[in-house]
Amino acid sequence: MTEKKIIAVVGATGQQGGGLARAILDDPSGEFAVRALTRNAESDVARELAARGAQIVKADLDDPDSVRAAFQGAYGAFVVTAFWEYGSAEREQAHVRAAVDAAKAANLQHVVWSTLPDTRLHVPIEDDRMPTLHGKYKVPHFDSKGESDKLFTEAGVPTTFLSTTMYFESFLHFFKPVRDEQGTLYITLPMAGTPLPGVARDDIGRTAFGIFKRGKDLIGETVNLSGENLTGQEYAAELGKALGETVEYRPMTFDQVRALPVPGADDIGNMFQYYSEFSDYFAGVRRPEYVRTINPDLQDFATWLSLHKAEFAE
Repeated sequence: MTEKKIIAVVGATGQQGGGLARAILDDPSGEFAVRALTRNAESDVARELAARGAQIVKADLDDPDSVRAAFQGAYGAFVVTAFWEYGSAEREQAHVRAAVDAAKAANLQHVVWSTLPDTRLHVPIEDDRMPTLHGKYKVPHFDSKGESDKLFTEAGVPTTFLSTTMYFESFLHFFKPVRDEQGTLYITLPMAGTPLPGVARDDIGRTAFGIFKRGKDLIGETVNLSGENLTGQEYAAELGKALGETVEYRPMTFDQVRALPVPGADDIGNMFQYYSEFSDYFAGVRRPEYVRTINPDLQDFATWLSLHKAEFAE
């Protein structure tokens, strides 16, 4: 019997890592095994994964030694960070360095790193179309990850870069349709008239799994995720079909987003401005038909809606 290849999954009890852990456990071929890294090995999700056969390992990216130990003996690793948990590019990059050092020490054969583009390649710091944040970023939660890509490359860690995008699940929370005083449903996705790629949350993990199954031919490559590239108007139309009534699209301006009384509003406003004004560099490189060659079950928005329609009534 061939020994299973162990994938160390950072954030295995979270959204992206959890999707990968479940995809590995659901795979009838049994080629891979899950080593689930989590800060809380006693959580309900960790217990559920353990019951399904995952190895649960307590590890924390703030504790590099714990990550180094958790990666030992593994074939590969999935690395994801949690910028929105702490809002610090410096801490995020320290977490990446911990993962890179651990991957190097363990001589991992394949790492999939969940990343985003560095917007400063297209919007230089001196470009005043959008404000510069924290002195050196345009979209901190993008730029920090994009800047960290080189850490894997410079360390010689065999890495596939999985460039993510907005979750379709955002329409259940941040962009959920609301009713105006006349009773009309509408959404306020701040995209002007340009397309925004979206992806089902679980498809991030499923695509990462497809990358591992594909083997080493994707090492050094960037896989740009998208389940479908739709404009705000098109998202509203699909929501209307699923909900059985008209959903209007009423875009906010980027400045209106930046002025919202929520943490990171300036970061989010700049992000949507980047999506819109630099669409060729973001949406333009995201081809669902290509992603589907790696993850054949990739969901488009209508498919995702058919599975989550009931949640819009909650």
